[in-house]
Amino acid sequence: MPVCFTLFVLKTINFKNVENPRMKKIYIIVFVSFFFSACKKDIKTRSELYGALNPLQQDENAGTWLPILLTAPNEFAVPAPDTLKSANYLSELIEIKAWQKDLSDDEKDLIDYWSAGAVLRWNEILRDLVAKHNLPPQENEAGIYPIPSATNPLAYPMFPFSNPPYAARAYAYVSTAQYDALIAAYHYKKLYNRKAPYLNDNSIKRLIPESSLGSYPSEDAVVVGVTVEMLKLLFPGDIDYIMQKAEEHKRYRIIAGANVRSDINAGEALGKAVAQKFIARAKTDKAGAAVGNEALWASLKNNAISKGLQPWVSAESPARPPMLPVFGKVKTFLFDSTTLVTTLRPVPPPMPGSQQFENEVEEVRSYSMGNLDRDKLRIVHYWADGVNTYTPPGHWNSIAAQDFVDERFSEVRWARNMALLNMSLMDAAIACWETKYYYFNARPSTVDPKIKTWTGLPNFPAYTSGHSTFSGAASTILAHIVPKHASKYKDMAAEASMSRLYGAIHFKSDCEAGLDCGQRVGAYAITRAKIDGAE
Repeated sequence: MPVCFTLFVLKTINFKNVENPRMKKIYIIVFVSFFFSACKKDIKTRSELYGALNPLQQDENAGTWLPILLTAPNEFAVPAPDTLKSANYLSELIEIKAWQKDLSDDEKDLIDYWSAGAVLRWNEILRDLVAKHNLPPQENEAGIYPIPSATNPLAYPMFPFSNPPYAARAYAYVSTAQYDALIAAYHYKKLYNRKAPYLNDNSIKRLIPESSLGSYPSEDAVVVGVTVEMLKLLFPGDIDYIMQKAEEHKRYRIIAGANVRSDINAGEALGKAVAQKFIARAKTDKAGAAVGNEALWASLKNNAISKGLQPWVSAESPARPPMLPVFGKVKTFLFDSTTLVTTLRPVPPPMPGSQQFENEVEEVRSYSMGNLDRDKLRIVHYWADGVNTYTPPGHWNSIAAQDFVDERFSEVRWARNMALLNMSLMDAAIACWETKYYYFNARPSTVDPKIKTWTGLPNFPAYTSGHSTFSGAASTILAHIVPKHASKYKDMAAEASMSRLYGAIHFKSDCEAGLDCGQRVGAYAITRAKIDGAE
């Protein structure tokens, strides 16, 4: 049976490098609890959540949809396949029959698992990687918080620290790259129109639902090719695990009778080529400079005071530098930097000493002192999405995935919809972080030290709420994609936003302004959806 992902996580963390005894205890508790829940999620168990992908429509014309970075669907050439009577193709059919002659239980489990959909399964894998790496570094003996290094990803602290902005960016790059790669694949599928192996040889069993799409290049393999390259960039310490999943995925397509080896090779090569465009963008999008430096960190306090605000202060000891203060400068997908500042940046928060400010402090104080009913407390913890989780953007990916399964989207429509969702989430992170560090406003517990949160206390300024901004963006674009659930998404976003007030982490104005900004970000995703050719 496949190795539990949690065992993989535990093996790659050296707890000896965690010097603070309190943090070491927390890390161990987190991972032990995660172990007992996640080890049940092997391939067989998880495959029972979904049936095989059997879309209501195949979207054969998706090769004409508007890509994100590709200049055209045929920007990267895919050579014509061998003829069906060629010796090479006939030998590839023999390979399938050899596999199918004696399938093991593990191979049957692979078919059950991967047949749920390439985009779905790689999104789950990405969420697992985000959760694994969502651990803030502990200070070293000198009282300095080390920064994870991509050049030495397995050293403590492991690279990356997949905090919410990093996670939102990771989800966006993987999803958008998958979408462009599938547009290219669908273009060539229609051009070459090679039928699936089970249609060319009736002795080959069809072990997944029948598809009218051409098999060359393989849509699954193009997802493998593009995703592996993106994940190698984003999670360089996890390459062995990523390659293991890739090999499983490619093997599944052959043993299921869906693709021959040349279908797989062509799709994987195309995916890798498309990935390079997204990797080049990622390397120049300014995310690498988002940590800032000591001079910048020192200036933020004075800037807040000059605006008449009480500045944010780290509650940790020793004080931890603020998280990604320059993430607001990262290149967006849906709008330009001018729009970010002139249109999306909220008005200032309530000024200290104002009646609104005093009222909001009292409201948070009340929740902090325990004036919560059971439902509000449930909301606080359901939406917490803190350390060792796949973050608020990942939470919305999970919500979307459940509903997309029910909608029975095609593989390329899955990719398109996930790309729209995750572009909005990444741009929401950029808009939120630009606002946070423009105002550098204090959290409730800084204003009144008697205020204690119900979960954790994030190490960055309060205004605006990240949860609220993410949720506003996600709920807006999801309501466009699955309009029958629009009211559900709106209610969920409002609940996620209020969870931060109930948890005594944010003022109400943080939540309201964040939700509004996120909704406006989501509207930009809707504008793109209306012109991409998929509707």
